[in-house]
Amino acid sequence: MELFSTSLSFCRVQSPPNPKLFHLRAISARVNGIGLGIRTLPGREWCDGSKSMAVSGLARASKREDGLPESLGGGILVGSSLTVMLAVMNRVLYKLALVPLKNYPFFLAQITTFGYVAVYFTVLYLRYRSGIVTREMLALPKSRFAAIGFLEAIGVASGMASAAMLPGPAIPILNQSFLVWQLVFSVLILGRKYSSNQILGCLLVTAGVIIAVASGSGGGQVMSQVELLWPALMIASAAFQSGASILKEFVFIDGAARLKQGKPPDIFFVNSFGSGFQALFVFLLLPILSNLRGIPFSELPAYLKSGAGCFLNFGGSLVDCRGAPLLPLLFIATNMAFNISLLNLVKMTSALVASLAATLAVPISIYVLSLPLPYLPHGTSLNTSFIIGSAILVLGLILYNLPKPKDELKI
Repeated sequence: MELFSTSLSFCRVQSPPNPKLFHLRAISARVNGIGLGIRTLPGREWCDGSKSMAVSGLARASKREDGLPESLGGGILVGSSLTVMLAVMNRVLYKLALVPLKNYPFFLAQITTFGYVAVYFTVLYLRYRSGIVTREMLALPKSRFAAIGFLEAIGVASGMASAAMLPGPAIPILNQSFLVWQLVFSVLILGRKYSSNQILGCLLVTAGVIIAVASGSGGGQVMSQVELLWPALMIASAAFQSGASILKEFVFIDGAARLKQGKPPDIFFVNSFGSGFQALFVFLLLPILSNLRGIPFSELPAYLKSGAGCFLNFGGSLVDCRGAPLLPLLFIATNMAFNISLLNLVKMTSALVASLAATLAVPISIYVLSLPLPYLPHGTSLNTSFIIGSAILVLGLILYNLPKPKDELKI
């Protein structure tokens, strides 16, 4: 599972160096704790050496070479608007879900993780029965999924712990550091090369995050009452989950080489086992993670019991759990709806359009989270430094996703 920021990469379709090779098309997305490796059906397109993931050739809307649709029909506009709306709701409900469970973020992480395990394995079983997932695919090595689950478990637990302590507008800002970590790890692990506009975009994202975090240095600022530990923990959470997304991408590439006919592993096979190991490690790491919050191992059963009572809002002294279980359940349902909407938008248009839609949701989310909301009645004042940092960050995201010129050399 991952949080909030979405990095959808695409590449220019080229002639394959070997007609027998099939291009592995995947999109690495990171949304609210859910690591998505989105794969379309194998096709005959081939991506250049950057290993960036191409857009589905089966998309219903015809696209130009730069990844943008040739025309914006009503369906595309509705799909894009719905994706932006759900992305904003997703970010807002994430913060609201942690209001009643502020003292139990690890319990919410466990519930969310097990919920997705149930959904993924149910879909995996149906796809196995239909023949989409094969025995050969299920026999692929599971050690990499254990590594993915371990990184995602630390990422989602630390992300929820820090989000519970951070002001709402700071969360979508800090989560965009995922893009920077992803660039660094993909260069180190996958040997990927990036264009100059992508590198400049990441530098702007970094600068925007730094300026936004530095806005808390004075009294009355957005993050003036927040200890440096919490934004640092959120950025570290992005690093763990970015590493998990890179490992997922490696699983797709390596799986295509291991399986017959060069077909990549099914997306639900990868996500099911990744989420299964994630749920296992969240459970195993719970004593260590809770100890970091001052909860000794001997009090862990009582903590889980209190967390369950707060989640269900059942008990005589749970005055701080107002909004549960409605808000956590709304967050989980909205997160699933957003994931489906994002996948559908990629299918209708391209990864570029989906990425720009997710980027547009960032400033809207910052603004909405600064307003007085149910269970967050006081709102947050956005100072000038925070607004400038946010604007620089969004500019970096847009620049990163700009179509690359045909003749531009990779750096």
